[in-house]
Amino acid sequence: MADIIHLLPDHVANQIAAGEVVQRPASVVKELLENAIDAEASTVKLIVKDGGKTLIQVVDNGTGMSPTDARLSFERHATSKIRNAEDLFSLHTKGFRGEALASIAAIAHVEMQTRPASSIVGSLIKIEGSSLISQEVTAGVQGTSIAVKHLFFNIPARRNFLKSNQVELRHITDEFHRIALAHPSVSLHFYSNGSEIAHLPASNFRKRIVHLFGGKTNDKLVPVHEDTQVVKIEGFICRPEYSKKSRGEQFFFVNNRFIRSPYLYHAVLNAYEGLIRADHFPGYFLHLEVPPASIDINIHPSKTEIKFDDEQTLYAILRSTIKHSLGQFSVSPVIDFDQDPLLNTPYAFRNRDASQPQVAVDAGFNPFKSGAADAYTASVSKKRQQHALEHMYLGLQSLGGDRDLSAAGNVEPETMASSIFEGQAEPEENMVTTFQLGRKFILTTIKSGILVLHQARAHQRVLYEKFLRIITVRETISQQLLFPLKLSFSKTEMNILEELKDNLTSLGFIFGKREDEWLSITGLPALIPEVEAGIVLDRLISEYQQEVPGASFSQSDLLAKTLAKTLAIKTGDLLETTSQMALLNDLFACKETELSPFNKPIYITIPEGDIAKKFN
Repeated sequence: MADIIHLLPDHVANQIAAGEVVQRPASVVKELLENAIDAEASTVKLIVKDGGKTLIQVVDNGTGMSPTDARLSFERHATSKIRNAEDLFSLHTKGFRGEALASIAAIAHVEMQTRPASSIVGSLIKIEGSSLISQEVTAGVQGTSIAVKHLFFNIPARRNFLKSNQVELRHITDEFHRIALAHPSVSLHFYSNGSEIAHLPASNFRKRIVHLFGGKTNDKLVPVHEDTQVVKIEGFICRPEYSKKSRGEQFFFVNNRFIRSPYLYHAVLNAYEGLIRADHFPGYFLHLEVPPASIDINIHPSKTEIKFDDEQTLYAILRSTIKHSLGQFSVSPVIDFDQDPLLNTPYAFRNRDASQPQVAVDAGFNPFKSGAADAYTASVSKKRQQHALEHMYLGLQSLGGDRDLSAAGNVEPETMASSIFEGQAEPEENMVTTFQLGRKFILTTIKSGILVLHQARAHQRVLYEKFLRIITVRETISQQLLFPLKLSFSKTEMNILEELKDNLTSLGFIFGKREDEWLSITGLPALIPEVEAGIVLDRLISEYQQEVPGASFSQSDLLAKTLAKTLAIKTGDLLETTSQMALLNDLFACKETELSPFNKPIYITIPEGDIAKKFN
């Protein structure tokens, strides 16, 4: 039998490895920035074009490499970080596999220029698809500059799966933020298509957070500190009142490495229990320092998932630390007894005399006098009965019926119950009735049985089609605000709103002046209340940043879905009969009636035969 197993060529093996390491341009940015940090650079520049598809360049002033090291760095499993298996359990650097540069060079055009401090000349290397094109001596400054051009040039299928330039730029920005937060002592610069996106000077952790997410973030932060034998925790959490309906500002760093950990996130969420609403998420920026031997970071190629030796102890310490910080730093309002009371008094009233209260008092009333207490009790009882009758009359008048109130002298549950059943005993011919069940479902009768409607999903479908029609047909209905609404956003959020500006304008948003972190809004769509404008835009920005796969295929679709989800009635909302009927009519006037915008069933039907079987 002929031999059928053979070794893969290096360029094929490198392309296979690249599929694990390089998923999109942001993966290249992550690897190159981490290499710059490992090279002890104090200043790093990131330059991208067309969302990283055309160019990704990282320039640092680190230690640089010799000509031999520069060439060897593009070989598979070539690294300066470890020498034996035991070193895997004492890692203090970002990279250690030695696959990053080899994988990147296998699917792109790479040009690297580097010079160590000990040499007066450097090296210039050009590689295309794992093939060395040239290596020559060149002059240059200390450090390394790596330019990655035409990503996936030799794998067009992978290139076709990339998203738009704006989407890829957002993923690159996310990676940039993670590196920036992990290393606040490093000066970082970020440029896209010739424009400066971020300029971050070397600073402390709090200032770095404020530089990235805007000045308003400074008021949200609560410091966290705990030092134990198991873990050292440093960082900040956000005050409960600043929690959001979407996950945004949530960062875990373990030994200066960004990680994702649902287990640790649950510990944070548990610490906020009772302080935030169930549908809100807290923000946090937490650095955890643990012994390198107690974690395993070699369980995933992206190295964003790690395994802890003692997760339960870490969970308990993290939860108690956050609870302690929330209580220690006065996250709830307190009364200041030392405050000057004059500060709370308007100046126009400061010199006025106190006015006597206008309360009628019977100066001759004596509760111990015979019959006085009975007279007082009878008077109070009469007033209460009169108030009950007036209240009941108003309730009946709101129903539009002129009814005799002579039989309503006693407001008893039995009387009210009988009136309800009497009203239902003689329904009008062919009258459609509805009933709300558990403030979640709407029940109504149909020819074949009963229809059960999910009120939140039904309203989402109605609003989704309405917003989509407004955007597509541009039937702009905007309400002008008497006073402009000023909202604060970070620079990244401002850029996202700029991308969405055309579609937001077609919806009815009217934007005014933009000043640094403040944006003025002078008009809103008719369907959006002024008090919810900030919530709607925050949710929209978050959904646009996350870009859940399969959730949306266009800006218009994303806008319509986000607005529908935010503004739709929720489970627990009480609906009057007229509102229930209006929702039913609006739903069955839609093009799609069975599924919500998020592909979930809106209603079910229960045939009359199935109901009859329950009584057999």
